[in-house]
Amino acid sequence: MTREFHWVIGVTGLNATDNPGPGVSVIRSLRDHPDFKGRIIGLAYHSLDPGVYASDLIDSAYLMPYPSEGTPSLRKRLEYIKEKTGLDLVLPTLDSEISGFIALENELREMGIRLFLPTKVQYEMRSKIRLSEVCEKAGLDFPLTRIISEVDTLYQLSKEIPFPYVLKGIFYGASVVKTIEEALAAFYRTTGQWGLPVIVQEFLVGEEYDILAVGDGKGHMVGGVPMKKTFLTEKGKGWAGVVVKDPRLLEITDQFCRVTKWRGPFEAEVLKTKEERYHLLEVNPRFPAWTYLCVGAGQNLPFTVAQLAMGMDPSPLNEFKVGTMFVRISLEQIVKIDLLEEVVSKGEIHYR
Repeated sequence: MTREFHWVIGVTGLNATDNPGPGVSVIRSLRDHPDFKGRIIGLAYHSLDPGVYASDLIDSAYLMPYPSEGTPSLRKRLEYIKEKTGLDLVLPTLDSEISGFIALENELREMGIRLFLPTKVQYEMRSKIRLSEVCEKAGLDFPLTRIISEVDTLYQLSKEIPFPYVLKGIFYGASVVKTIEEALAAFYRTTGQWGLPVIVQEFLVGEEYDILAVGDGKGHMVGGVPMKKTFLTEKGKGWAGVVVKDPRLLEITDQFCRVTKWRGPFEAEVLKTKEERYHLLEVNPRFPAWTYLCVGAGQNLPFTVAQLAMGMDPSPLNEFKVGTMFVRISLEQIVKIDLLEEVVSKGEIHYR
């Protein structure tokens, strides 16, 4: 017997440029599930986020305060949206907003808005600064890494981590540097944008893989799909990819879930060297922009997270179909200027 779910689900990350947010992909996933008969509320940070005008995917859209405005503004806005729409749950999809939603989880639950996110402790464990600790506990390989806060440290660091190496920002951005001059320039550029500290990692050569997985918060991995990017943009973003069969990739995400008791979706970035060693490079605490590939491969992980958020046991997931590909496209959405004016003037728009 088929059950129908009439939840009202809010999804963030509606930007869809050459560096797309995950929101549109997550919404397409929810719409594709045959049991979902509810409403989708787009939560956007800019009036020109393309997902705001995807009237075939969303029922309404609301502008949100930027994460930098703090949790009181976020709570107030969600109170308003709950009152207007009956919002049942939110799937945040952007790195910059996750910590704010985590901080408000208990208050939002009292309002009747559910989340399924990592705890604050789990969120901090997967940070670039602390991920090596998790890897050590889980018995996973991790690139040689040093955290630095002073530029002078770079002059001595090359004795420990030889050039070339990767210099990363605490939140975002990575530069491969080959000389001390390039390292100094990358340090100032990165700290100017993201602040201190910076992360320096050994540069490894190999094949990179991404795995989207979901942890149930009790140490178990509910589902997961591994993918290899086959085409990258100039910014290093995946524009095409294919689902692969490699049991070790799922073993890595399963070990991560067991050690951290991860709650919610996450994307693991793994590098496989020619020596057949698998290094966990990074863990993103959210859905990635390529989420819809998982649906095409047979696992609707956004719907699974929605079920978990609502306190349900998730529906059984199929084995993913190896060889399923995605190729991203850019297209023009034709809208009337009146819609933009409505979004700008009212901070919201309604299609159904």
